[in-house]
Amino acid sequence: MRKQRFMSVIAVMVFLFLFLPLVVIIVTSFGEASTIQFPIKGFTFNWYIQAFKSETFMESFKLSLMIGVGATLLALLVGIPASYVLSRYTFRGREFLKSFFLSPTIIPGIVVGYALFQFIVIRFQFPVIQGLLIGHFFISLPYIIRVVGASMEQLDVSIEEAAWTLGCTKVRAFGKIVLPNISSGIFASFMLAFVNSFNNVPVSMFLSGPGVTTLPTSLLSYMEYNYDPTVSAISVVLMILTVVLMFIIEKTLGLSAIV
Repeated sequence: MRKQRFMSVIAVMVFLFLFLPLVVIIVTSFGEASTIQFPIKGFTFNWYIQAFKSETFMESFKLSLMIGVGATLLALLVGIPASYVLSRYTFRGREFLKSFFLSPTIIPGIVVGYALFQFIVIRFQFPVIQGLLIGHFFISLPYIIRVVGASMEQLDVSIEEAAWTLGCTKVRAFGKIVLPNISSGIFASFMLAFVNSFNNVPVSMFLSGPGVTTLPTSLLSYMEYNYDPTVSAISVVLMILTVVLMFIIEKTLGLSAIV
């Protein structure tokens, strides 16, 4: 009984440690003071209005949106066939390939960012936009392979085999049988990879260039010279966006199936 109470207290403390900073950010976004203060004095929506009126933030938001969607779509084009091969076929090096595709989620982000910087910018000298797209493609691909691969493994292979015996080619069976049955996994993987790409900081910082920055890096640059609640307002908007997307993922596939 005492052990259960102790574990409950620890769980509550951990929850408060993670949740209270978010509450502080939400509260400070409505403060009237010109600097971030807690507790706040007064109540205003001016910082949200200022955030949406900022050309820098809006342009970086559009860039983050474009890069996130583009990189995730490219990752789907590569990740779905790769997931199918890894889940349906047994061959030498299969486990190594699985580990390799998931490696960006294991290696620290700063290391991945520096490695991509050396490869994309220094070695091949890609333009900034293309470099960001390639970099975010690499960090999105593991999420696609993991989630879609899990959906592939849960799909009964006998359904696909039945389609083959009825005259479907493997390509046609893949399009008419496999894809419709894993559509929720594809959608969930897209949302999860997009959230990761949109909120990514290390890779974006290494691959950004003059006048071309994503929203998270723009926020960091803004905070170097300003400490007003505009940052809190944008953070609240990003939190709402992330919560909505994660809610959609939970309803389509379930977070337990992802993790």
